[in-house]
Amino acid sequence: MEPLTEAEVRELSSKANAIRQTIIEMLVAAGSGHTAGPLGMADIFTALYFRVLKHDPKNPDWPERDRLILSNGHIVPVRYATMAQAGYFPVEECLTLRKFGSRLQGHPERERLPGLETTSGPLGEGLSQASGIAYALRMDHDSNPSTSSGQARIYCIMGDGEQDEGNVWEAFMFAGKYKLANLTAIIDRNNIQIDGYTETIMPLEPLADKYRAFGWHVLEVDGHNIPQFIAACEEAKAIYEKPTVIIAHTIPGKGIREIERDYRWHGKPPSPEEAKLFLHELRTMEGKVESEHQ
Repeated sequence: MEPLTEAEVRELSSKANAIRQTIIEMLVAAGSGHTAGPLGMADIFTALYFRVLKHDPKNPDWPERDRLILSNGHIVPVRYATMAQAGYFPVEECLTLRKFGSRLQGHPERERLPGLETTSGPLGEGLSQASGIAYALRMDHDSNPSTSSGQARIYCIMGDGEQDEGNVWEAFMFAGKYKLANLTAIIDRNNIQIDGYTETIMPLEPLADKYRAFGWHVLEVDGHNIPQFIAACEEAKAIYEKPTVIIAHTIPGKGIREIERDYRWHGKPPSPEEAKLFLHELRTMEGKVESEHQ
């Protein structure tokens, strides 16, 4: 893949900003939901849906598609907002988040919305699901090499707080043992979970060394540097002998200075008054970026 041009980086950054604005609008309309994680992952989801993933919004069940598994389902507002921007459904539908009968529930439900691969809620399950899918696709390809399904990649997004779950490490062992090179795990290393900071609740470091010990190729990136994240995903494709984990260091609440790095915003939505201030800050930021590149 050719390096991103300055114009492409600017376009992706603008999309990420629009996605953050939609997240705020969704949460205030719902009156409930998670704020910090979705805002912090907007750059990564933008990179995935607009540069990395092989997918088709008009044919979401396309057999050759890459699969994106969201393990930490509570950050799903960022996925909904990004999918809407990518053309899976109208952006206006985002305002139905968590409403009765809506396709956009507080945790993703596979049978409600085309384009979702799994239903998630209980933390720690996503990597096991992703490993199973990666293993099955490889088996299908091995039994019928004329198909290209084995070339599809599986991406699994996880939170760092859910690394406390034993199920995650069982999946890491499984994927390492079977050398699932078609699997890329992405960990949102934002250092917060619902009760506080990860290193206070249950220290995770040295995180990268642990993954290496389980037979994984490990990459660490700035989760807000879109070109750097895309480059890491490209490197993962070149690793044939083991799965890859990308530890993406992010700022929870990214884009809203008042709430950045504040774990209390993990599961708290903005009030209407706060939403106005947050949206103003994001729109002002977008204006500054545009003026800097004119």
